[in-house]
Amino acid sequence: MAAAAAPPPDGPYGFIGLGNIGAPMAERLLEWPAGLVVCDLDATRVAPLAERGAEVASSAREVGRSCSAVSVMVLDDRQVRTVLDELLETLRPGAVVGVHSTIEVGTAVELAELAESAGVRLVDAPVSGGFIGAAEGRLAVLAGGDEDAIDAVRPPWSTFADLVVRFGPVGHGTVAKLARNLLHFVAFTAASEAQALAEAAGVDLSDLSRIVRHSDAVTGGPGSIMLRRTTEPLQPGDDWYETMVHVRTLGEKDLDLALGRAEELGLELPLAQLARARLAGGLGVPHED
Repeated sequence: MAAAAAPPPDGPYGFIGLGNIGAPMAERLLEWPAGLVVCDLDATRVAPLAERGAEVASSAREVGRSCSAVSVMVLDDRQVRTVLDELLETLRPGAVVGVHSTIEVGTAVELAELAESAGVRLVDAPVSGGFIGAAEGRLAVLAGGDEDAIDAVRPPWSTFADLVVRFGPVGHGTVAKLARNLLHFVAFTAASEAQALAEAAGVDLSDLSRIVRHSDAVTGGPGSIMLRRTTEPLQPGDDWYETMVHVRTLGEKDLDLALGRAEELGLELPLAQLARARLAGGLGVPHED
């Protein structure tokens, strides 16, 4: 017999931190039938939600008195610590706290242990998708923590996220978010080199940006090659070997062409040079003979 699903939180859902992403997340939670309690030090951020029916709490302690599940979306580790200290003064045992802020892995583990000592379950649950994803209810939640606790808050989280993945114990959600953002910002740096090459050769950057966004929407961008379950080298005969060999062959050829043109233009592209050296190994296949 299958295990019974964890019950969703009873009573209103709490949300602390109404910043650029927190505010639209909380706005989506107005759909939660049991109600919403919000808290932020900035009254101008609270007012629009209050006008639409959210209850306003003056402190995290007050949120804890009213709610058995709370999302925390504040700025940094220090603020998360401050909020959790207050919440633990009033939350009932069994309550769930989802920390959506991107913080240090060690902080997440430490705070989960502190919460556990009070009978509260803390989940590190950073989100990916930005303001647009939050506003459209299409965020991804990268969760680490007790499986039952995560299952219990899936129903309210489904108002702002259409993908919730548990990566393991507390801390794993944060590591997954850091890895995801590593890809994000390295890709941004690569985009700056691509623009530098295009501009130096007289290519219109706005037209290039249209092409990049269009093709990434079709292919999935860098995530489209994240197909392996391990970073160990692939062996001939592996299902993905020929696919990665094909990607490597095209990639090394095109990187050589780009680096050759950059040299002609007197332009340095250090990230492209690093990519040329490491692409094959990253794909799990040898360099082309």
